[in-house]
Amino acid sequence: MTAAQRILIAEDEPKIAALLGEYLENAGYIALPVSDGNRVLDAIGELHPDLLLLDVMLPGKDGLQILRELRGHSALPVIMLTARVEEIDRLLGLEFGADDYVCKPFSPREVVARIRALLRRSSASPASHPFVVDEHAQRIHAGGKPLPLTTTEYRLLHALIAHPGRVYSRDQLLDLMHDDLRDVTDRVVDSHIRNLRRKLDDLLPGAAFIHSVYGAGYRFEPPDATSA
Repeated sequence: MTAAQRILIAEDEPKIAALLGEYLENAGYIALPVSDGNRVLDAIGELHPDLLLLDVMLPGKDGLQILRELRGHSALPVIMLTARVEEIDRLLGLEFGADDYVCKPFSPREVVARIRALLRRSSASPASHPFVVDEHAQRIHAGGKPLPLTTTEYRLLHALIAHPGRVYSRDQLLDLMHDDLRDVTDRVVDSHIRNLRRKLDDLLPGAAFIHSVYGAGYRFEPPDATSA
């Protein structure tokens, strides 16, 4: 029998947390509530949830700060709960990296449906590729060999590998590369991509993984996926 999947509910309004927990339990999930923003990251480490429901407005650390810190070391699926419509683009972009969002007020059934869909996508077999990401050491191995990456190159390649087929604009990649909002141009992205392609070709000659999308940006796809 497959173990029930665990959903961490980071929500400080008791009625909302209880309602979500009830619907999740009825749908066969294990609901794990936490109400203090300062406890969320510790709870993730202790409870090992399969998905995080994260309210933007939490006491202590708010949801955006939590998500930014989480994305520094984890690709845990995250659905944001927000009443801030103006935050949606930022939530789903590389600045924070949410997988999905639900606006308040919401239907608990809709939240459960979003959770089910995201977990299904997350557990689907990824396209085959030779990369292994060590998030704690911030290293990536290709074909069993370590890639000699700078911190910026690691961030770029990690983001691309984590979402095969997703097109990232140069602006999104710039946000990922620089936390201090320094004044840089999108040509810097092109330069880093060229370096990444060269280093990948050194280890895996002839196998193209990072593809240019004219007028849009870049995407990661293994050779067998792009040849279909």
